[in-house]
Amino acid sequence: MPDDGALPESALGAVGARGFGVYVHVPFCASRCGYCDFNTYTPAEGVVSDGYADVVLAELARAVDVLAGAPPPRVDTVFVGGGTPTLLSPAELGRILAGIDKAWGLAADAEVTTEANPESVDPAALRGLCSAGFTRISLGMQSAAPHVLAVLDRRHTPGRAAAAVAEARAAGFDHVNLDLIYGTPGESPEDFSASLGAVLGAGVDHVSAYALIVEDGTRLAARMRRGELPYPDDDVAADRYLAAEAALSAAGYAWYEVSNWALGPAARCRHNLLYWTGGDWWGLGPGAHSHVGGVRWWNLRHPNAYAARLAQGHTPAQAREVLTGEERHTEEVMLALRLASGLPLSTVDGAAAARARDGGLLDPDAYAAGRAVLTLRGRLLADAVVRDLL
Repeated sequence: MPDDGALPESALGAVGARGFGVYVHVPFCASRCGYCDFNTYTPAEGVVSDGYADVVLAELARAVDVLAGAPPPRVDTVFVGGGTPTLLSPAELGRILAGIDKAWGLAADAEVTTEANPESVDPAALRGLCSAGFTRISLGMQSAAPHVLAVLDRRHTPGRAAAAVAEARAAGFDHVNLDLIYGTPGESPEDFSASLGAVLGAGVDHVSAYALIVEDGTRLAARMRRGELPYPDDDVAADRYLAAEAALSAAGYAWYEVSNWALGPAARCRHNLLYWTGGDWWGLGPGAHSHVGGVRWWNLRHPNAYAARLAQGHTPAQAREVLTGEERHTEEVMLALRLASGLPLSTVDGAAAARARDGGLLDPDAYAAGRAVLTLRGRLLADAVVRDLL
């Protein structure tokens, strides 16, 4: 990676043609959940959040210089993730958002999301976030069952997520998401049904539901290796997914990506759609990934190393890659097939698509109209379908 972070002319020429977003990584957590392998740090690890907004704004200033030769991008979406972004004060998060607006300009209808743990926000903080310009909040509920939350090392009580939703609505958030994790050891069908009921009762307009993935190096993986907990079961995960689809669709939510449901198009997460449809974004913060015009790069992971590199006047990027045409096509198929809109049949292997249709994995009506769209069964086997179509 060039020391100044410069991008090739070919990447700068079409910045924002498919939309432009900004991701901000806030790597701080009060404690580490047993299943999490994200780039996060706790105070016990010698990483503190003091002055973090200034460091992010220093990277933003470099980003403005790098894109100075490109058509001025308009920021359609901002997503602040972590970690637990709301361990920073609303004022600090607002400073970062104001810096992005000053740098490139937020679109009048920009979607501005922050993630939060239910216990990391209160009514005053939520009002402050809305005043700062945040329009959407994504709360990590994971489950309504106390013993499931305990296995996941989640700190909030079962009812706290729904209470936080009500507080977010009262504060003025336009859109609220709840995240669920299913397939946790010890979770019964009744537990998951209760979690779905709690989500529907909370009145959110967006739901994300993900199967538990056991990552190497996590406490959860260590417990499973020691035989303290069983490994997740694929059949159980499939049953949970079918239960989620049944409950959510009956309540008026429509899937628009394999793991995401929304109450109408306006409730869909536009920032994630930008990722899934090949848009450009600049990732700020340690470990953050960026993509501009077929060039992808990622920052140094440790917050202290990231801050030191910026203090020395250098780019915080660790490495980058320029995607080949074949690599871009592969990624487009992998991501687009997970969307309810699917992708043109002309972009995939025709014989494999016909087999997938005949096997009940692709919707026959969409197929007749020239598109590859997953059926419910196809969504359960999405990764295998992608491999075949490529």
